[in-house]
Amino acid sequence: MRTLKVLAVVILAVAAGLAGYAYLGDMEPVRREVRTPLALESR
Repeated sequence: MRTLKVLAVVILAVAAGLAGYAYLGDMEPVRREVRTPLALESR
């Protein structure tokens, strides 16, 4: 029974850490300009 309690505490700690990282972590993407040549066919 003690192992089950320890496992539950660990799972809750991991869930809280993941939620904290999702809200407070730096997840802003790096912005950069992308230019792609485009060939247009004329009729």
